Amino acid sequence: MSHDPVSEPATRPVSKRLLALGALIGMLALAAIAFSGIASRHSAAAQLESRARERSIPTVRVSTPGKGGAVSTLDLPGRLDAWSRAPLYARVSGYLRGWTVDIGASVKAGQLMAEIDTPDLDQQLLQARADLASATSVANLAAASARRWQTLVARDAVSRQESDEKSADAITRQAVASSAQANLDRLVATKAFARIVAPFDGVVTARATDIGALVNAGAAGGQELFVVSDLRRLRLYVTVPQSYAAVVRRGTRAIVRVPERPGVTYAANVATTAQAVTAASGGMLVQLVVDNPRGELLPGGFASVSLDLPPTQSALAVSPSALIFDGNGLRVAVVGAGDKVMMRSVTIARDLGRSVELASGLGPDDRVIDNPPEGIAEGDQVRVTEMAAR
Repeated sequence: MSHDPVSEPATRPVSKRLLALGALIGMLALAAIAFSGIASRHSAAAQLESRARERSIPTVRVSTPGKGGAVSTLDLPGRLDAWSRAPLYARVSGYLRGWTVDIGASVKAGQLMAEIDTPDLDQQLLQARADLASATSVANLAAASARRWQTLVARDAVSRQESDEKSADAITRQAVASSAQANLDRLVATKAFARIVAPFDGVVTARATDIGALVNAGAAGGQELFVVSDLRRLRLYVTVPQSYAAVVRRGTRAIVRVPERPGVTYAANVATTAQAVTAASGGMLVQLVVDNPRGELLPGGFASVSLDLPPTQSALAVSPSALIFDGNGLRVAVVGAGDKVMMRSVTIARDLGRSVELASGLGPDDRVIDNPPEGIAEGDQVRVTEMAAR
């Protein structure tokens, strides 16, 4: 086999160029792959950063403040009391002879309820009558003597000094007789209190005595025998918080409910107010009047009272969940231009339960955040998803 000396050296440079070109192409391919990976990772990081930035913006729900001024109610607990309630005590001491009415009985004014046996008082009456008879007899004799002495003075039989002394003695004796008469009248009047009678038309709501019981005179020394209550009308006492003291006035209407009669309501009106705030309760005592012609309402019982509050035309109402209370006081968060948060300080006019009327701090077109996220601050960016009219 023969070799061509001219063609063999020409093939070696071609192989080197091919190798260099292949290496360059490989390096370019590797660089392109590396660049593509770096670009992909940069794009993914940018997307993640964008998504994180979007997720960091809180989504809030806003609403415009509602108009205040609708008639609302204030629900408070109350206590019923009889229009007139009279605990009856004995004015004389003795033993109870008998009673004629028991609890739940209706009585008329002046009706006999019980009678007390008063042996000690009876003896005092006998003595007082005897003292009066004696004093009257002495006074009559002194008066007759004074008249005779005046006749003798006219005849100059006795001195005027002696006649004046007899006249003075007659006056003294008459005064003693008058005192004895007054003492007898006092005992007679006291004896009348042995009959316990009803002070007014009403119902016997308590009886704390029985036949033969020892009765002591006066409220300090003895216990009450009966309690008579007028149930045709009842007094209803309610403690109104100080923030509502200015709007609850005489004539304010109310609806009354009692637990023993579910579904039944009774009309009431404010009769008077205490015009003072009690330090212990922080509220003002209000008295209402409730008609009770059928006797369905029971004195001493609990009642739920719904007071009608007058309208407040200038107030704006928001949800209680919109209120923020922190170190800066009471505020609400509103969404301003560019969907950025603005904090507004507000003042509560009335708390109506489902809504709160504000006296100041908001405008009717403000977009109020209903349930602001925790830590929301002035200037925070938010995303509004819904606009609701309250």
